[in-house]
Amino acid sequence: MAPLPNAELVQNSLQLYRYLLRCCRQLPEENIRQHYRHAIRQSFKVHADEDNPERIQQIIKRAIEDADWVMNK
Repeated sequence: MAPLPNAELVQNSLQLYRYLLRCCRQLPEENIRQHYRHAIRQSFKVHADEDNPERIQQIIKRAIEDADWVMNK
């Protein structure tokens, strides 16, 4: 399963959050979608106070890589 296009356009945390939730919609089973939606929301809350732009870009890059892995699994 291919990831959504335009991952390279994700520039901030809100765009990442929306991108990842859209990726979840493509997962085949409802219980899997619920699991990853919950994980995305939890990660968003954990990193909500992050203010270092360099660290935010690292998180965005890693989250997109992880989403690609999940979508191709």
